Amino acid sequence: MTAMTHAPDRADFLPRLSSHHLARPRLCGALLESAARVKLVCAPAGSGKTALLTECLLQAPVNCTLCWLPLAGSSLSVGEFCERLARTMGLTGADETSLLYELARRTSTTWVLIDDYCRYPEPALDAFLDRMLAVSSPALTWWIGTRRRPSCNWPRLLLDDALYECEGAALALTRDEIAQALRHLPPAQADSVAGRIFQRSGGWCAGVRMLLMQKCDWSQKTLPQQRMDTLLDYLQHELFSGLSPELAEAWRVLAHLPRFNAELCEHLFGAGEGAQYLRTLQVLGCFIEPWNDSADWLQVCPSLSHVIREEQWPSGRSWHRRACQWFAAANDWRSAFEQALLAEEHEAAISLLQHFSFEHLFEEQTVVLLLRLHEIRGGELTMSSPQLVGLMTAALLFAGRFEQAGQCIARLSCFLPQSSAQGECQLIARWQALSGWLAHLEGRMEAAQEHFSQALEVLDADSWIARAMCLSGLTQQALLRGELDVAHACNRQALCLARAQGSLVFEALLELDHAQLLEQRGTASRAESLLANVHDLLGKQSNRPTPLMGRIALRRGRLALSQGLDARAAGFFQAGLEDCKRNHDKRVLYGFIGLAQLAANQADYEQAFVCLRDAERLMQLRQIPDTVYRGALLHASSLFWLQQGRNELVCEAMTRLLRHYQGPGALQAPPATLELVPRIEYLLILAEVELHKAHCPIARLQQLLETARHCRMLSLETDLHLALAEVAFALGDELLARSHLQAGCEMASLHGLHQALHELKMRRPELIDGVAETPCAVSSSGGALLSQRELEVLRLIAKGYSNQQIADQLFISLHTVKTHARRIHGKLGVERRTQAVASAKILGLDV
Repeated sequence: MTAMTHAPDRADFLPRLSSHHLARPRLCGALLESAARVKLVCAPAGSGKTALLTECLLQAPVNCTLCWLPLAGSSLSVGEFCERLARTMGLTGADETSLLYELARRTSTTWVLIDDYCRYPEPALDAFLDRMLAVSSPALTWWIGTRRRPSCNWPRLLLDDALYECEGAALALTRDEIAQALRHLPPAQADSVAGRIFQRSGGWCAGVRMLLMQKCDWSQKTLPQQRMDTLLDYLQHELFSGLSPELAEAWRVLAHLPRFNAELCEHLFGAGEGAQYLRTLQVLGCFIEPWNDSADWLQVCPSLSHVIREEQWPSGRSWHRRACQWFAAANDWRSAFEQALLAEEHEAAISLLQHFSFEHLFEEQTVVLLLRLHEIRGGELTMSSPQLVGLMTAALLFAGRFEQAGQCIARLSCFLPQSSAQGECQLIARWQALSGWLAHLEGRMEAAQEHFSQALEVLDADSWIARAMCLSGLTQQALLRGELDVAHACNRQALCLARAQGSLVFEALLELDHAQLLEQRGTASRAESLLANVHDLLGKQSNRPTPLMGRIALRRGRLALSQGLDARAAGFFQAGLEDCKRNHDKRVLYGFIGLAQLAANQADYEQAFVCLRDAERLMQLRQIPDTVYRGALLHASSLFWLQQGRNELVCEAMTRLLRHYQGPGALQAPPATLELVPRIEYLLILAEVELHKAHCPIARLQQLLETARHCRMLSLETDLHLALAEVAFALGDELLARSHLQAGCEMASLHGLHQALHELKMRRPELIDGVAETPCAVSSSGGALLSQRELEVLRLIAKGYSNQQIADQLFISLHTVKTHARRIHGKLGVERRTQAVASAKILGLDV
């Protein structure tokens, strides 16, 4: 990574790369390709600056003179610097004037690499460096690695196209680069471990190296003590040893805060001193970076702050109390609440919750904080007000703690009677809305339907949040019943409520329902475009609703998977899993299932079942009822068993599930698993056919197909056509198999449902080869894939136009062009422009 050794056997004493070095060609290539004569690599300690300079140095042109000047961060006088530079370059004159003269008249190609330039402000040395860079010959290329950005005239160099700057964030190792160090593991496992390493280290090179050295147990939440000790020792030498006691204490305080700015530092450390402390820490490269890409807020690098927070901190409560006061004065109630909890001021925390709305639940870690407070002061919390009861119930439902949510809802009776009949009616309606969601999530459809409907009759305009949530519940129930028109009407009504209130968070939450509706109708590309737009809007908010963005990522992962975009799906599933897991969202289950399906697509069933076991373990650790996850896990397992030929297991599991979801006392499927019951039914039929004990399989599948057609559930209809083809083929009816296979393939291509075809090939490769020579040739319907406007956009893409040029040519907005491009990619099942053009030509489209 960053460990370097000198080569004393070579005359020029150039460094060489460590045996543990991980190449970063994306950085090295950009630096080498740049024609700038000054290349600045500025990043904190342990970012791999030296390794990057060495990697570039080893690829220098043959006729280039290399001068390596390691300064180890020393504070040098101008004279000392001149002497060392002259000695390195083999120059005779070491005074300022002679050195500048020699540098200006240099004619041979020369690279001067200054490693670890002076770490602490030295105005005289910075001024000389500025003069040196300004007057040096174009034949000289300066490579400067530094923790501190020297005070030079960088804007002028930038305007002269003479500066290329590689900033700290770019030096972080990517997940793929980390996976290269894990080549000894199977690919799927290496990718999984690399993801966890990246999550814990943020790609910080020194942190990655320490994690790899310790051989951590990646199934555990905590880090080995040895790794923590190593990291703390590293920070002591590389960071704290160069700071004054006041600055070191300030840095530790900031590391315990989720975010900070100059005003908060003034409040914490004193007027006139706090802001200066912050500026100094920034100048010295002390791992301070923007918070969520904000221009106003900062944070300590998360991989370091997490470790610092594990240390004993006797004075921590007083600092958190002061931070709480500042956030409360700024009306930042969520941050004030978090600081009150950290200060163990529970009464203050409860009082701050009076300022919370439902939208606060979707801010980072809010649910986790509420659950923590509930464990400490649950009774006192839910007796405070009906508003707090509703807030805590929503958090418990979000986390899947249904039993506790039921107990919480029952506390609303303590606030009866109300002072007025109207107030009492509204309180009862809110009780019905919460009870409806509890019943809905527990699978009691009739009770939920009754609660939602009755609550909507009573709730007034001021209770728009409760009304929108009731409509969302009715939308999901209609989707589960296959009543897509009813679902659409409820969803539109709820969206109008959210938009009238200007609530982007609620709008995004309801658009998730809309995306599920579009998915059932077989328009995955429209659903993806919708969610991509919503994600972009949420990403622009200062307090990003990461739990909600995690849910959106999981849904986009499912859509990408259905369209055969496995690499894209993997990114979404991993991001969504991490967000949902960190925020205790029960929907994290679908991140594990998505990753399992991707592993199964590669026939890596061992890894697929590991993902499912990890999901079950986490659900049990978090005390989530098995009604939430059992059906979805067994369905995914049965898909894999069917591909493996383990049909007895499929029959046993699917029969047991059908008893759970059908007949007297049956529960509905979980809201996030649309079409689960019919999919269970056709998997059972497929397994029974293989075991030669199916009863009227064709008729049963055709009945399911007719129901799907009647409900216009195009995704399910596609799967059922392919299932019918599979069963007909197994029973020897080649004509029927050909008919359904052709219908299924055409629907799959038309709606971009490539995963369905892939699963069929995994189960029966001989079906595709034996029944139809070109079953998936859909050039006849290819023109229907894209709208006329999308064809116009694609033609301009084929000509090499940029998005802005396309917008100008077609007189549409840049945003509209990007939307058309996303839809084109989704419909054609591709990820890049070149692939879209190639795919369109294969389909015979005129581009």
